[in-house]
Amino acid sequence: MLSEIGRTAGHAIVIDARRPSGTGHRQDGNRVEYQPTMPILDQFLLTNHRALVTGGGRGIGRALALALAEAGADVAVADIDQNTAESTAETLRSLGFNALAVRADVTKVPEVTAMVDAVTAEWGQLDIAVNNAGVAEMSDAESIEEGGWNAVLDVNLKGVFFCCREEARVMLPRESGSIINVASMSAQIVNRPQHHAHYNASKAAVVQMTKTCAAEWATHGVRVNCISPGHMDTPMTAEMDDEARATWVTNTPMERIGTPADLQGAAVFLASAASAYITGHDLVIDGGYTIW
Repeated sequence: MLSEIGRTAGHAIVIDARRPSGTGHRQDGNRVEYQPTMPILDQFLLTNHRALVTGGGRGIGRALALALAEAGADVAVADIDQNTAESTAETLRSLGFNALAVRADVTKVPEVTAMVDAVTAEWGQLDIAVNNAGVAEMSDAESIEEGGWNAVLDVNLKGVFFCCREEARVMLPRESGSIINVASMSAQIVNRPQHHAHYNASKAAVVQMTKTCAAEWATHGVRVNCISPGHMDTPMTAEMDDEARATWVTNTPMERIGTPADLQGAAVFLASAASAYITGHDLVIDGGYTIW
């Protein structure tokens, strides 16, 4: 029972369906070995994985922490606000999940190091890291002051990089790990009607940094990807006026603003074995905004 599944260098690749291992061969006699895989739905499970989510106390971070826990991971919730970190962690515990709350300011490298050390001290390993902590500030480009520029770049770029560095520090020796950075569709487009050149620049830099780290660590078992949300209904965007939100909806083909729940599946996918051959990728989740 042979099935042709494709062609390589002009030769058909054939799978012998009678072999449980999925061993195949080319018709010219050159064998191709196919590794057996677990059932597809099982590949999304995160059982026995330990995860860290920065900015996990509310909004997108909270939703991603819940998703990883539901998929089976133990989750460390890190936030600059200890109360919100503990609130999310307690919610996870009340649902029967294993959770840890950690206070950390991602703009301070010693605190980032301590955050990662707290996770490994508690659980002995770190398998998944979601670098979500971020800020946004509205300002016309000609009005951005140095302090405002630094405040945005320190969290959105410096913070993400040093989180990646410290997470990789414990993942690389084990040759295993998935790092997911939260960027934005603002890496690709200029938002309207709001003006925030420093936010856009920081998110574009996160995408490129993600690709760079992915390339460096690809042969060491550590994958690095990012997700780029479109306009989301979160505490960060709640302050936007109705006119701005209406503009977002008008410019989105799906004609709605996203919710943190719209990002959960992507995070679990990129954290799991289902995405084992994906690294350096920017997964845009924007309701179609960037296709217009």
